[in-house]
Amino acid sequence: MTEVPGGVFRMGSDRFYPEETPVRRVRVDGFWIDTHPVTNRDFAAFVAATGYRTLSETAPDPRDYPGMASELAKAGSSVFVPPPRLHSATDHRQWWQFVFGADWRHPYGPGSSIEGLEDHPVVHVAHQDAAAYARWVGKSLPTEAEWEYAARGGLEQADYAWGDELAPQGRLLANYWRGEFPLVRDQADGWARTSPVGFYPANDHGLYDMIGNVWEWTDDWYARATPPARSCCVIDNPRGAPKGESYDREAPGARIARKVLKGGSHLCAENYCQRYRPAARHAQPIDTGATHIGFRCVWRPKRRAVERQ
Repeated sequence: MTEVPGGVFRMGSDRFYPEETPVRRVRVDGFWIDTHPVTNRDFAAFVAATGYRTLSETAPDPRDYPGMASELAKAGSSVFVPPPRLHSATDHRQWWQFVFGADWRHPYGPGSSIEGLEDHPVVHVAHQDAAAYARWVGKSLPTEAEWEYAARGGLEQADYAWGDELAPQGRLLANYWRGEFPLVRDQADGWARTSPVGFYPANDHGLYDMIGNVWEWTDDWYARATPPARSCCVIDNPRGAPKGESYDREAPGARIARKVLKGGSHLCAENYCQRYRPAARHAQPIDTGATHIGFRCVWRPKRRAVERQ
């Protein structure tokens, strides 16, 4: 783990997506954070010691998903599959498939394995899986504010974790999609999907893969960011919205609450989802993992009361 001293920073961005606004001043206490995402090797040790079974390895109960056909109640997870052609530039169903038998051991479905991927981030972990691992190692999942503060590496309001230019002098500083998503990817770095943790340079806090590679779970319920009561104020150790506000209001009847993902993934591209940035955030249903979602943990040296706003 790496120690991140506490401090005040400007959280969010006014230059990209609406859910990142407004920029607000935030204070976080000091904490320790995993230097890189939890790997397949790490997670395998947890499963071997505890016998833990992830959500993607467990068939869903149709009673929890009204309208689900019984034949679909099989264990599996969401896998990115590049389409041969595009019918719509915005319909993600063209490249996401729910694959029966896909899980952290079989990241691309039956017949695939993590052999040779031991040092890649573990994927296909739902929020409860990440939280279970964190408890086992005596840690926690980070708040969104902690995660973003760590990812910025001390750079105030820079667009990226290393500055304001995505690829300074052509250098590839993170694992993101280069090319025309989702059809053509430039594999100049040799990685078509995830990459080994630590392959790209660390930020100024000495943290690897805070940007790209895999989205990372935080422990905050998702809601649009809110400004402080007065513009002069600093928000102290903020948490996300109450759980009841985290449901998707644009999907009437949705029953699955959402947590905040941070950091973007190897599927973020300049022409689609420019979320390979510290301020970027995504609302993810807590029961849903995928081939591009992982996590890392934090440890707080002194227990502190953090009230949800």
